[in-house]
Amino acid sequence: MAAAFSLASTFSHFSPPSRPPNRTPTSFFLPKSISLQNFTDPSSHLRYPICSLLPHNKNHTQISATTHTKLPTPSNPFASIWESLLIFSTSALLSFSLFLTDVEPAVAFVVTTPRKLQTDELATVRLFQENTPSVVYITNLAARQDAFTLDVLEVPQGSGSGFVWDKDGHVVTNYHVIRGASDLRVTLADQTTFDAKVVGFDQDKDVAVLSIDAPKDKLRPIPVGISADLLVGQKVFAIGNPFGLDHTLTTGVISGLRREISSAATGRPIQDVIQTDAAINPGNSGGPLLDSSGNLIGINTAIYSPSGASSGVGFSIPVDTVSGIVDQLVRFGKVTRPILGIKFAPDQSVEQLGVSGVLVLDAPANGPAGKAGLRPTKRDAYGRLILGDIITSVDGKKVMNGSDLYRILDQCKVGDKVTVEVLRGDHMEKIPVILEPKPDES
Repeated sequence: MAAAFSLASTFSHFSPPSRPPNRTPTSFFLPKSISLQNFTDPSSHLRYPICSLLPHNKNHTQISATTHTKLPTPSNPFASIWESLLIFSTSALLSFSLFLTDVEPAVAFVVTTPRKLQTDELATVRLFQENTPSVVYITNLAARQDAFTLDVLEVPQGSGSGFVWDKDGHVVTNYHVIRGASDLRVTLADQTTFDAKVVGFDQDKDVAVLSIDAPKDKLRPIPVGISADLLVGQKVFAIGNPFGLDHTLTTGVISGLRREISSAATGRPIQDVIQTDAAINPGNSGGPLLDSSGNLIGINTAIYSPSGASSGVGFSIPVDTVSGIVDQLVRFGKVTRPILGIKFAPDQSVEQLGVSGVLVLDAPANGPAGKAGLRPTKRDAYGRLILGDIITSVDGKKVMNGSDLYRILDQCKVGDKVTVEVLRGDHMEKIPVILEPKPDES
């Protein structure tokens, strides 16, 4: 508006007959974004931009609202009069309109160009935004007694991640995240916190299911995919809470398939584990591993690292294994898994004997192996060690070590009758055994 008033005040004293020679051209600029129309038709007597003032010759003043381009001088001697009247009325009209109109500063007319992202970046951002509401933060609280006041306090002893499984409030995580907890708290993506109770857990596969009493509109179940058709090199995404930093996204690829790790609680092997180079740190345990479509393909559970931090080798339990376990835990509160009912020696001890197989150390009489007649290791009256049976195969499948035995039993069901081949002394024997569930699961 200041520029408009300058135009009006400048030409209010303008007299057409007075044309001072050799006057330096001057340009005035409007700090407003005003669209001007330039009529360049030769047949038109207005051959100049509106609000642009041009004298009869090149030495007179030039005033341009948008550009500094000099236009041809009109040849009509009466054009200066009409030009002056046109300029004066246009300036007055412009000044009056700007005075009455609430126009924002020129900065308001500048539109900031949105940040340009590549297609893969947009896909990653969208995946994180869509799946973050399904990921939760789990706090493990343990009861501790104060040494001076003898008061019992709840002290956080660990934390981890998890994800919403269904609208009924079931949350899936690792067993080692909740192990030893007296109380558990689950924090959703909107920072609301709920007390959680344990529905059930499977120590052998390091899977646990919690339950929270949260409104259904706050629960967004994670989409469940499949892990049977995964490929090495496939892009994956891990969401979790490393070191207590909530909802952190890391990316990587599948580095390997069909890996095997041992359960931290029981030492029982977990087969078909996914290996990934996506950064997995303490606190990521129990969080989801997603494919590029945002579907769950595994639970982040362990890393291989001498320092305890991410070293580019992380492991996730495949979702095909997790789904069957979670279904049993939700329905029955436990996983019914068959056992042979024995305790066996470390693999290194059997290797020192120069044989391969599983050496039976103990076979309780009320267990499946004891009922079938498998012999444990014992000492005679003179204190000499008498080796028990060495299991070499089950149902024709060769057993080289304890992992092989567990792998075979994982493919069986409670009540199945299997044929166990053992090395007893210097001869082989085949013994039928009926598999039973664990005593604490019956």
